[in-house]
Amino acid sequence: MAVKEIEVRTLSGESTTITVSPETTINDLKHLLKLSFAPATSSPNFHLFFKGTKLNLQCKVSSLAFQSGEFFVLIPFTKKNKPQVENPSFSNDASAASSFADSTYSDMMQEFSYLRDNSRKFSEGNNNNSNGHGDDDDDSFKSRRIQGGNIDKDERNEGHPYDLLWNVLRSSDRDLFEEKNCEKFVEVLQSMNCLSSPYSGKCMLLSEAIFRTSDDHASCLCPTWLRGLVEAFALLSILWAFLQLQTERMTTSRLKQVLGHLEKFGVGICMEDIEHLSVLCPKVVYFVNNDMEPKNFSNALVITHSSTKEADKFASKLEAGKTCRSLSKIFNLMKKWESSFKTSLWETIKLLMSKKNYENLLSFSLEDLLLFVKKGDYVLERNEAKRARRSSSSASNSHSVKRRCHDTSQLLPSEMVEHLRKSIGSDGQMVHVEKIGARKGSYVEIPNELSDKSKSALKSIGINKLYSHQAESIMASLSGKNVVVATMTSSGKSVCYNLPVLEALSHNLSSCALYLFPTKALAQDQLRALLTLTNGFDCGINIGVYDGDTSQKERTWLRENARLLITNPDMLHMAILPLHRQFSRILSNLSFVVIDEAHAYKGAFGCHTALILRRLRRLCSHVYGSDPSFVFCTATSSNPREHCMELANLSTLELIEKDGSPSSEKFFVLWNPVLPLRTELDKSEFGIDGRNASDKSLSPISEVSHLFAEMVQHGLRCIAFCKSRKLCELVLCYTREILEEVAPHHVNSICAYRAGYVSEDRRRIESEFFGGKLCGIAATNALELGIDVGHIDVTLHLGFPGSIASLWQQAGRSGRRERSSLAVYVAFEGPLDQYFMKFPQKLFCGPIECCHIDAQNQQVLEQHLVCAALEHPLSLLYDEKYFGSGLSKAINALKNRGYLTSNPSNDSLSKIWSYMGHEKRPSRSISIRAIEAERYIVIDKQLNETLEEIEESRAFFQVYEGAVYLHQGRTYLVKDLDLSRKIAYCEKAVMDYYTKTRDYTDIHIVGGKIAYPARVSKDQLPKTTAQANPCSVTTTWFGFCRIRRGSNQVLDTVDLSLPRYSYESQAVWISVPQSLKIIVEKKYSFRAGLHAACHAVLHVVPLYMRCNLSDLAPECPNPYDSRFFPERILLYDQHPGGTGVSKQIQPYFTELLHSALELLTCCHCSSDTGCPNCVQNLACQEYNELINKDAAIIIIKGVLDAEKTYFEGHPDSTPSC
Repeated sequence: MAVKEIEVRTLSGESTTITVSPETTINDLKHLLKLSFAPATSSPNFHLFFKGTKLNLQCKVSSLAFQSGEFFVLIPFTKKNKPQVENPSFSNDASAASSFADSTYSDMMQEFSYLRDNSRKFSEGNNNNSNGHGDDDDDSFKSRRIQGGNIDKDERNEGHPYDLLWNVLRSSDRDLFEEKNCEKFVEVLQSMNCLSSPYSGKCMLLSEAIFRTSDDHASCLCPTWLRGLVEAFALLSILWAFLQLQTERMTTSRLKQVLGHLEKFGVGICMEDIEHLSVLCPKVVYFVNNDMEPKNFSNALVITHSSTKEADKFASKLEAGKTCRSLSKIFNLMKKWESSFKTSLWETIKLLMSKKNYENLLSFSLEDLLLFVKKGDYVLERNEAKRARRSSSSASNSHSVKRRCHDTSQLLPSEMVEHLRKSIGSDGQMVHVEKIGARKGSYVEIPNELSDKSKSALKSIGINKLYSHQAESIMASLSGKNVVVATMTSSGKSVCYNLPVLEALSHNLSSCALYLFPTKALAQDQLRALLTLTNGFDCGINIGVYDGDTSQKERTWLRENARLLITNPDMLHMAILPLHRQFSRILSNLSFVVIDEAHAYKGAFGCHTALILRRLRRLCSHVYGSDPSFVFCTATSSNPREHCMELANLSTLELIEKDGSPSSEKFFVLWNPVLPLRTELDKSEFGIDGRNASDKSLSPISEVSHLFAEMVQHGLRCIAFCKSRKLCELVLCYTREILEEVAPHHVNSICAYRAGYVSEDRRRIESEFFGGKLCGIAATNALELGIDVGHIDVTLHLGFPGSIASLWQQAGRSGRRERSSLAVYVAFEGPLDQYFMKFPQKLFCGPIECCHIDAQNQQVLEQHLVCAALEHPLSLLYDEKYFGSGLSKAINALKNRGYLTSNPSNDSLSKIWSYMGHEKRPSRSISIRAIEAERYIVIDKQLNETLEEIEESRAFFQVYEGAVYLHQGRTYLVKDLDLSRKIAYCEKAVMDYYTKTRDYTDIHIVGGKIAYPARVSKDQLPKTTAQANPCSVTTTWFGFCRIRRGSNQVLDTVDLSLPRYSYESQAVWISVPQSLKIIVEKKYSFRAGLHAACHAVLHVVPLYMRCNLSDLAPECPNPYDSRFFPERILLYDQHPGGTGVSKQIQPYFTELLHSALELLTCCHCSSDTGCPNCVQNLACQEYNELINKDAAIIIIKGVLDAEKTYFEGHPDSTPSC
């Protein structure tokens, strides 16, 4: 009979292949996995899934239709407790407890057998390895490490406490204190009386002793009193386990009874020895009164005081109806306590030897040790030793814990660099330090052309001289020129536009100005600066912010009285231009339009803003007869003049880029965490780096948290920039945990700042940070722009922000006001992060990216023409200069769709086109930031407070009934989701698990079914068959998983019934030839190769285009979905409406493929599933399942070959897009 090879994978990327006969059942297969596959061995319970379906234990392998590349998925689970017995009696007849124990006996024995047998099988495997099977040695060692315990003794299979308990439970009476069992008990205790390492099993004294005995074969150097302590703890641990299985508590009276019984068999342990344990290791062994709840001490081995037999009858039993712990939990606790006890005791011994200069343990007694522990200063010394132990790397354990600095002395940024190098960066994380020298300022006198009011206003804010670029810009603006100021961050650009505007408004009491800022926070910041500056002017310049947070009463007042209106492109589009008659006073007298942070207007946002500014200029010209001057400011762009001219459709623009401001010395540190992340990265709340608890301290998230804590505790004001909202919350949470230990008074001096917070919270945080009440903020790029939050000493950057320009923009937030500063870039394991860690000069010497906008995008043009026609009728004759050559085509398209109608004129140029659509305000249906208007509100049910507003497209990833939700570092449990009102109600809760959704996303291309579209002239280069098309994106949520924090163990899965979410977007894609699919499937999964190829192409996009990777998403196949999957490499804009990035990268797609291929072939990772440096992606919607690096290489090579062949055969043409 033919055999089958079955591949089995885990969610963390581990895999194995087992050869079985077709008649093998799933139950048999699970037993084989327990014998040979470490993840199965370490999981008491697990299911096997195939194509998303859980397999029945009696199902045969032959009944499953296997295809090439398909595999089983192993998913651990926790057994649910059986129904509890109601009101069991604990009278003289303890039958209720016995009955309940009997009802679970078979389950316990099965689990017990599993644990015991595996221990022996590991030993047998080790013995086999010693006979020459060296290839299995590593796996055998890992398996034994997973099981824990003393490895040497496991291998000899002697004196194991599991064997003792096994024999007791297998016996008819199940009595540990029956004579034969007592003899075995004594043997076990005698074999466990050495203070051995929990990791190596070797005597700790033997490993580190200063002296050596004459016996070269000595296996233990513990003195008699130390052996007695260890033996007493072993007795206590085994007795506790036995009593747990009997559903009894550990009480003093029961313990005395056992000790008295064992004394007959030569055991010399007494109650005094047990009490010594609680003194030496109070966190492990703990005495409580009879009236205290043991559950409050679940992390300790608890002994309950009981003085009478009557009290003991009640106290010895567990709570009524409470189930006994599972065997796996009992044994895990035993191992945990053994490790804690031995480590703590050894630490105490070493501390005493160091303090008293003892050479060895023979130099002092148990009484000396007890006296030392009882001293008042012991706690501080112990904590210091504990921190020192955490900071050092143990030979037996590769996972080190971050050393924490407890010093709170003030440090300068330059001093901090050296401090970090010697402390938390001592493992080599600091891979490069770039020292950027200070620059002297170029000052000029305040121009005489300015009025005395302007000079007085400048002096009132401490300015007696101007930087050279400020003076040049002010004079150019006052002469009527359009100006763009492109100087460094913190170069005083606000003076470049504030002064000429205020000067003009003070001379002409009717003149008005319009300020546009990309964010509300920046608008509020500039309002504060303006109000301070206008104190020197007594001409009554009314100033105000007109945005979504402005009340209706304030809006009315501003429309009637304001001369300087501060707003954003959104409000200009939604509320000002459609209602321009209400703003006629302002628009009729508009002298200046100021656009700050012009580099922020790129992609879809930039395209929309360009059309909005054209609508503004058109209304000013056609309706109000005004022609305002424009002033642009930008800090990080290599083509500022061209970009701003296109943005506002200007024919002339004067560029001022010679920076006259001084800059302070800056230290720029590149920080690369020592240990690599796991290949299986998790996008959910607590698993963003997929680590267990011991690894958390080594992840980039924890690294930046330790750095954040260092800055705050040493008096440096800091912003920690994070790429996502969830990362902000995690960094805040981890940093507070660190500060709680090292500097508790600073815990409340840090907070998070990100989009989604209500406006009141944002204003409060800005004010408290500016005022010094807050010392640090974990922020998204919401604080990247020029908001003045006071002097900042340090910026931390968690991962590459998407462009070099953005990184410098963020780093520019520190060092203002001529003080030295520090920037620390902490790398993830993403391709670009590691690229810059290896080649720092690519970062420090590389060019700043250009900003591009497409103001002729036909789809966006048509949307804004509808709005423009409502504001004022359109004319081809007069409006082409504003809307370009595509105006005629767009008007005809809108006429055919029923949006426009014209007068009966025969001359097309003289026709007037008016709006006739059904919508009263069509601007409301246009999202200029590609962020939908619909949002879900998250409410704290207990306080009835709004915590956050989440965009509809992201809501179901974060809030659903049963979800764990993070806000300001605190965890909440979502209790209810009101879909009709779009409200999520949650309650604050403490949980040891996080949740992640189970979902899949379908991409439907509109009009892109032709492999090679029509040919056009070869002048329209570059050559590529890639297409950019509109697409429909649909996400379906069908459940979620509860996953334990730290271990990432899947606790259970829950079904969800949520509505699908669909939106229109854009995608760029290239077809993969059918012939290539046949080649790949001979050895690999074709879908896995496509998945990896999409990831690789996504990773190299920022090398060619300034964008954030969050703007794009790859097409990721669901591993459990058997439906047809398109044969293509596809990226799509993952925001509703699209960001325009897909269309912009289409011409570069061939170059992207070449770079992706180079990325894959240059990465030397050995796993088929790749690594975060090549194909693993943090934000993968399918958690990096079903992915194959080798298949991706074949696919990309094949596509490039197909491209080359196609164009060689058609040298005079290239496909159109």
